[in-house]
Amino acid sequence: MIVLLPPSETKRDGGESSSSLDWARLSFPALTNQRLAVASRLTQLVGDASEARRVLGLSVKQQFEVERNRALDSAPVMPALERYTGVLFDGLDAPSMTPRERSFAQETVVVHSALFGPVGAGDPIPAYRLSHNSRLPGLVLKSHWKRPVSEALAAVDGLQLDLRSEAYAQLGTASPNSVYLRVVNEGADGKRVALSHFNKKSKGIFSRALVAAGIKHASIESLIEWAPSAGFRLERGAAGELDLVVPSAGL
Repeated sequence: MIVLLPPSETKRDGGESSSSLDWARLSFPALTNQRLAVASRLTQLVGDASEARRVLGLSVKQQFEVERNRALDSAPVMPALERYTGVLFDGLDAPSMTPRERSFAQETVVVHSALFGPVGAGDPIPAYRLSHNSRLPGLVLKSHWKRPVSEALAAVDGLQLDLRSEAYAQLGTASPNSVYLRVVNEGADGKRVALSHFNKKSKGIFSRALVAAGIKHASIESLIEWAPSAGFRLERGAAGELDLVVPSAGL
């Protein structure tokens, strides 16, 4: 089983002292050439600071994000699970994981980066800034990533629980063994509505519960059967989807 997560715009600074990016240490090595191509175009972009800010949607006060991209090859690295911050990753709360939980996360959690493609939770990466819809010189991320990422994920055996946003799911489809998780609110009338902000929070908390349980679920049925024991209501939704049902009182 693997759990596919979206990345976050925000990243934690710092990393292992005297460390730097080693492409060979990243999971899914078949994607190395695609990764290098994106990094090359990103390096080309940041040669012009004002253009880089425009393309990346940054303000002058966020110039530090441009500098992060300039230092990709020399900046210190840390595990992807610790690098990303924000609502989803706050819910996952990697810093408080026990050694057993961290080991399980490294075996099962994958974060889909716009720069690196899918990376394992333990993969050492630097801080960077690139979004799914960023337009690099001569490169469209969606068309660049879609086929190779889809092929890389298709080669992974077992159940794939896809918690990515729809935007990142368009950068590469999960395998035929995947199921897409939607976070929905159910009102008193039984109607369900997809959530936005609390979608990320719920996915983070749900992912942490999966890691804490340490169960490599082999099927959707196994996930659904386990969910109540962890305090979740998980039901089949549309074809190929699961609904994580969050009551209004839980928001």
